[in-house]
Amino acid sequence: MSFWGFVLLIVLASMAFAAWKRSQDAKQGIVRDERGNPVGHTPREAELEREVEELRERVKVLERIATDPSRRTAEEIENLRDD
Repeated sequence: MSFWGFVLLIVLASMAFAAWKRSQDAKQGIVRDERGNPVGHTPREAELEREVEELRERVKVLERIATDPSRRTAEEIENLRDD
């Protein structure tokens, strides 16, 4: 194989790899800018952000329960039982 044939083979292989990589990104919903950096949020990232926000709310409630005086917490539980 000549030198130029080898160069052509490398170029074609690089182009095929780039096309394959773009198709893999498209399947995962990843959009890239001209430098190849991911742009925007993927659906998975949005889902994870919602989940983190829900967990933060749960932690706030647990912190409130943990820091409230036990008498107040017991009174609130009793009030819930009465309803």
